[in-house]
Amino acid sequence: MLTIPGPQSRDDDGMSRRSWLRIGGLALGGLALPDILRAEAKSGQRNPAKGIIMVLLPGGPTHLDTFDLKPDAPVEIRGDFRPMATNVPGIAICELMPRLARRADKLAIIRSLVGFRDDHNTHWCSTGWESHPPMDSSPIVPGYPQGDWPSLGSVLSRKLGARVPGVPPCVDLTPVDADARFILRTPPGQPGYLGVAHAGFEVQAVDRRNILLNGVDLRRLADRRALLASFDGFRRQVDARGVPDGIDLFQQQAFEVLTSARLARALDLSREDRRSRSRYGLDRAYPNEREGKTYLDQFLLARRVIEAGARCVTLAFCRWPFGRMLRGDYNWDWHKDLFPLARKTLPLFDLGLSALIQDLDERGLLNDIAVVVWGEFGRTPRINKNGGRDHWPKVASALVAGGGLRCGQVLGSTTRWGEEPRTRPVHFRDVFATLYQRLGIDVATTQFTDLTGRPQYLVGNHRPLPELIG
Repeated sequence: MLTIPGPQSRDDDGMSRRSWLRIGGLALGGLALPDILRAEAKSGQRNPAKGIIMVLLPGGPTHLDTFDLKPDAPVEIRGDFRPMATNVPGIAICELMPRLARRADKLAIIRSLVGFRDDHNTHWCSTGWESHPPMDSSPIVPGYPQGDWPSLGSVLSRKLGARVPGVPPCVDLTPVDADARFILRTPPGQPGYLGVAHAGFEVQAVDRRNILLNGVDLRRLADRRALLASFDGFRRQVDARGVPDGIDLFQQQAFEVLTSARLARALDLSREDRRSRSRYGLDRAYPNEREGKTYLDQFLLARRVIEAGARCVTLAFCRWPFGRMLRGDYNWDWHKDLFPLARKTLPLFDLGLSALIQDLDERGLLNDIAVVVWGEFGRTPRINKNGGRDHWPKVASALVAGGGLRCGQVLGSTTRWGEEPRTRPVHFRDVFATLYQRLGIDVATTQFTDLTGRPQYLVGNHRPLPELIG
């Protein structure tokens, strides 16, 4: 992964969006997504989908208080919130999400998602596989190939390549925060056995998961000798560590990013018009949030980056700051005070996600961009003594939208108190298979070779969901 450090802005926010605009002036050729769609329309050709936006809700969102309410259950099960009717007859969601309720015809709600483990690890959300090597605070789960499983974005990079020169196929918008990595544990764009050339481009993180061009900042990008020296230094590090092949392709991609202004422009929200910023809630003050900050800009950035030409964009959304509940920070791991926290979090989530879906729809992109929203597990049906819900890997809810999927429906149901699936269990690898299918990748035949030379299927024996693609 590549990170280019920028000069500190006046508010000391690290690399500012505006500073990215100083990256080169030699924009390479290539069409952004709207140009591609217009060209296809003229030729009469149209592929199923062009990209995916994955919204991670780290910490384990509560299914019983969002998309699978149980209004007839005892109070210790149903909680404080009531269901709200949506614009699709017979479908109801939490009353704190009225904007999504008005756009339920653009959503497919999965209420019977299974396959999780009791572990704060988004590995299965990012890669489709629960098996992984040991990570910080995560136990080993045997069955992973040498090098680990590749993320969805890395698979798209390997199979489909870059759509536009200068825009990485896989882009991760996860905020910079050590505790964010504690909750995620898995880099959303990890390349696994596919190698470094297919690693996600982490826009904000600067750590061991990135390739930092030491000694080269935005003011020195014109010095090609410095760039080459930095890449040569990285190559020596790779050789010493035994990282898989792919450095030549990585170097090519890195130079394309450096010499193109396309990604830089996409990451500069000051270029967005006032009406669009207002839709995402970026024109408002948030005095009840810590330091008045939110992560709502992540949704708008995701739209801009996918529109610029990325194939997969991941973002991790919660209230600000992105941290551990044990420290009084925010994610979705609500072991206590669930209902006051939800009253502050769900309206923000409702605003950002609904704005993204509406924006894609109005720009003619929703049919070509799939959106998937989920976390690493659900929450216990019974409310604990601290007014929260604990980890519950037996079942969870998820949302999908766009990408030519059949929306305005609910897949599956849970038992009376939401303990486990009652009808139509859906494994998260079924969802991956569906997303791959919509991008023209046949999971029944596509294989990649891992580091031992063994061929690996993308999702094993799992297949696309006919309810979503039929």
